[in-house]
Formats: sequence, structure tokens, C-alpha cells
Amino acid sequence: MRLLSPGRPITSEELSHFITGSLSEFGKADEHVLVVIPDDTRSIPMPEVYSSICAELAPRVKRLTFLIALGTHPAMTEDELSCHLGANWQRPDVSVRQHDWQDPNGLAMLGPIETQEVAALSNGLLSEAVTVTINRLALEADRILIVNPVFPHEVVGFSGGHKYFFPGISGAEILDTSHWLGALITNPKVNGHKDTPVRALIERAADMVPTPRQGLTFVMKGCEVVGSFFGEVCEAWSAAADLSAKTNIIWKDRPFHTVLSIAPTMYRELWTAGKCMYKSEPVIADDGKVIIYAPHLREISPTHEQWIRQVGYHTRDYFIAQWDKYAHVPRAILAHSTHVKGIGSYVDGIEHPRVEVVLATGISEEVCQQINLAYMDPDELDIRAYEDREDEGILVVPNAGEMLYRLSERGDRR
Repeated sequence: MRLLSPGRPITSEELSHFITGSLSEFGKADEHVLVVIPDDTRSIPMPEVYSSICAELAPRVKRLTFLIALGTHPAMTEDELSCHLGANWQRPDVSVRQHDWQDPNGLAMLGPIETQEVAALSNGLLSEAVTVTINRLALEADRILIVNPVFPHEVVGFSGGHKYFFPGISGAEILDTSHWLGALITNPKVNGHKDTPVRALIERAADMVPTPRQGLTFVMKGCEVVGSFFGEVCEAWSAAADLSAKTNIIWKDRPFHTVLSIAPTMYRELWTAGKCMYKSEPVIADDGKVIIYAPHLREISPTHEQWIRQVGYHTRDYFIAQWDKYAHVPRAILAHSTHVKGIGSYVDGIEHPRVEVVLATGISEEVCQQINLAYMDPDELDIRAYEDREDEGILVVPNAGEMLYRLSERGDRR
């Protein structure tokens, strides 16, 4: 494995040199190379990464294809692609594709993971077989490069690695199963933990992909790269996860009754802006609240809006207690719902969320009531009134969604 981790931000020149040097022997003249990359809801200097990869591989390999691992995110527009990949992203020697999880013709079946094995991998939380599908390009290519930043993550523990296969470029079944497994375990018990049952399930599915691949993995601190790793996918991911744990987890000695979580503009829908809750939930006191502040945000999800309007946001226990009523709902929807609402209980027909979730966004008060979240007018919220009040139990999180806040042993009273 090659690594660049100087203990400071990596310059653009250093990053380009590292990428081109790492890829100097990757890919051959007769090969189709597939590069799996994130969309623009992840912080990464993608224009620099994209241009460096193109410069090194496009002149050498037979065919070079970039596949954006959208999962279930909406496809990016040309303007968004220009911002994400750079103004000159369209090249005659490079193809850029976007994954479509709903296109059966674009998916290939790898086979099932049988019931007994799923039960073992999930520590008994699930007892069912799961069919594993993946974008056909992953099987048609001769070699794959997975380009990925690694952050604490609510479903799998730490993002990156083979998560860019499942659910990044997979079909619905493994996506639903992995997300619901993470929801059953709950965000506070998964987020920022390296070895999780969901990661084990993803790695088992990845074992079914025959195409040789390597990982180009990054650790970010804000908008700066602080570590880069190239090599076998799991090895590069593991090293990056260790660095990300040191870089992207902020420890607090006390819980907070109010968290103002300010969403960056890269989260254009609540489906992704929910990360503002996921990354702060562990430090919110019982009966506290989180305010997701995102005046630019006007959609719940262009992909899943209908389902979410129907289901609303509820705790895990709410759904489990009424499973017959909700079993028909895609479990990725239920997982998203419980992650945004947070942990809680459902006793004698009454739901008791541990935390109140308030939206100060472009989503109307009427819609907030419909989906079971609280509302605040973003025009009436003064960020300055919340700042510098940690001693009073109020925390402000700027550019929320990637840094995980957790309680130290001294602060964890739950």
C-alpha cells in the first residue's frame, strides 16, 4: 500500500503527484478501466482527482469509464457535473456514467447470500436471504479503481471502500437490507465504529465481485485532504478509517440540550441533510433538540418523496411494533426515517423520541407536521444567538454532516 499522511493538509501538487505515481502501473493497454467515484454530496477535491486520473490512465488504457456511485441519489445535472468534475470534464477519451439503481437492464446479478449466513453476519438481527446485484459495468470492466473519501457513517460505521459497490452501484435489495440492518443496530451504536455487522455484510457481497480492483482513498478535514491511501481496497480503507477516526470525530465532555446543525449547500434534500442529525445525535441530551438549519433546502427527496410523505419520520421501535403495517415499505425508507428521528421507544401505542428534530429549512410548516418533524422559520433564526454558549448546553455545528460528535466517557451519562 502507498500512503501520504504528512500530519498536515496535502497540497494540490502533492496530491496530483501521489495519484499519478500510485497509478503508474495500474491498468494496461488492452484493458477497460472503470473508476467508481462519489457524487457531489461528499467532500473531496474531485476536479483535481479527476484530472489526475485522466492524465495518467486515459493515454494508456484501452477504455476509461467513470461511474458515479449515486446509490439512490438523483442523477447530477450537467452544471453539477461541471462543478463536481471540473469545467473541462467532457473528454473524447473518457466516458462518464451515472449509476441508476432502478434500471434492471443496467444491473447484473451476483447471486444470493443465504439466510443462515445473513443471520451470522448480522448477529441474529436478520434472518433472510438477500440477492446481490451490481451495475453491469463492474463486471464488464477488466479492472476497477474505487475513489472514495472516508467519514464516520450512520449505516456502516465508516464510509468508503466497498460501500461504493454496495449500495453505491448496487440494486435495491442489498441496499434495503444493509440500511435496515444499520437502523436496527441504531446510529449511535454504528456511527464512527470501524467493525460493524453492516460492514461485514458489504464485504461479503464484495467477495462475489470477480473483477480485480484497488482503492484510492482519502481522508478530509473540512475541504482539505489530510491523508491519501492507495492499494488493496480493504487495506486502503482500513488505514483511512483509522485516520478518519482521529480527524473526523470530535469528543465532548458533556451533552447539549440544543444543537444548531448548519447544513452545507451540498445537501440539497433532507435525504442527505439528515446527516446533520446523525452526526450530532450522540451528544444531544435526553429530551434535547437538534435544529437542522438549511434555508436552501426545499425538498425531502426527489427520489423518495412519496414514500416519506406516506410514512413520516419515526423511531425504530415505532416501526418494529407495527411491522405488519409497514412491512411493504422499502426498508431504506424506514432506515432513513429512523435515522433522522433518532432513537426512542414506543410503549402502549405512544412514541417517545429521545430527541426533538426541528427543521429550519425551506420545507413548509404544513409539510413538517405531515412528516412528524418540528418546524422553525429559518428567517427568524439568528445563528449569533446560539454561538459561544457551550457552557449553557448549546452547541453550534457549522458545515454539519461529516464531523461526528461523540461523548467522552466523562460526558456519556446514558
